[in-house]
Amino acid sequence: MKKKGYNITLGIFIGLIAGVIVGIIMPEWANTALSVVASIYMSALKMMIFPLVFTSLVMGIIGIGDIAKTGKVGLHALLWYTGTTALASGLGLVLPRLLHLGKNAHIVATKTQVEAATFNGLLDTLQNIIPSNPVEAFATGNMLQVLAFAVIIGLACLAIKEKADPFVNLCDSIYQISIFIISKIMYVTPFGVFACIATVMYSNGVDTMLQLGQVLLALYITFYLYAFIVYGGMVKFFGKYSPIQFFKDIAPAGLNAFGTCSSSATIPISLKCASEKIGIPEEITSLTLPLGATINMDAVSILMSFMITFFATALGIDLSIGTMVTVLACNVLLSVGTPGVPGGAIAAFAALCPIAGIPTNQILGVYISVNTLCDMGATCVNVIGDLACSTVLKQTLHFKKKK
Repeated sequence: MKKKGYNITLGIFIGLIAGVIVGIIMPEWANTALSVVASIYMSALKMMIFPLVFTSLVMGIIGIGDIAKTGKVGLHALLWYTGTTALASGLGLVLPRLLHLGKNAHIVATKTQVEAATFNGLLDTLQNIIPSNPVEAFATGNMLQVLAFAVIIGLACLAIKEKADPFVNLCDSIYQISIFIISKIMYVTPFGVFACIATVMYSNGVDTMLQLGQVLLALYITFYLYAFIVYGGMVKFFGKYSPIQFFKDIAPAGLNAFGTCSSSATIPISLKCASEKIGIPEEITSLTLPLGATINMDAVSILMSFMITFFATALGIDLSIGTMVTVLACNVLLSVGTPGVPGGAIAAFAALCPIAGIPTNQILGVYISVNTLCDMGATCVNVIGDLACSTVLKQTLHFKKKK
């Protein structure tokens, strides 16, 4: 991750700070120019997401060399993500009430039309996991279907062994090409993050941040206390890895996630951090990181709890524990299979408001104005959780990185 003394972590951090400052003072023409830069950077990252995810997953399964071991890694990852999401959901139920979020807030109603996300039951979700058209799954960015297709292909390659060698060699070549391209993109990441943050600050402005400063401050404190205590604690006690070193090692991925608001676009950088810094084998990361970007929604559970509670309290709507449990359960269903992209929480929030009895169109404009500010922290924490899971599984499953 370093070349000729170039510290990528420091570069991204400087890009974040500079983006905040420039975003506050820059004129409109600069915002237009930086929007183009931000769009190019995001497109460059997204360009390699699905080739990298598909081939790394196929190669990871083949590298494990055993169908039972593949299932073991996937099962442990699912248990991790389910357990931590349950913990985050519980925290989201209790903490906003203790802080009395929204008690003295004044919400100015705005009329905003946004198409709410649709709920899919568990059976519908399972039914749609297997892609009837794999090409369409890649084209539409359906990460869950791409993961399922990659697992099926990987297991088939294990089953037919040497007959699959030509295809396996092709996947390996595509994987190596993807890694090479991502490594080059990494060197311009500070500039990409700078452009993304500057345009976010220009669009939202200081006034917006101050208006919802209380809830944003509480939200961010909760996010990072959760990351340091829960993820750091699990990395130390179960992963047998220094939490301080862990957070240093994954800093490039965390900062990129913060700047881009996209867990999917951060997968390539997470893979490099996990492999080159922590030494996690690809047999683990090829499963845990793409899966985490799809279903690990710890921070989103906290975010939705905070925002639903804030708006309900500000509007004088009484929320029962049962209502909040229902809201969080529905949020999990909405999250499964949804690509980790910027703004993905807006449609989910629009769908959850009616369940809590909140008039969606009256408050959605306010939520949209701060969605990106909330999404930055949530995405960063979710990515940290993906990498913490990988670090723990490296120790508990006794996988060793191949030399």
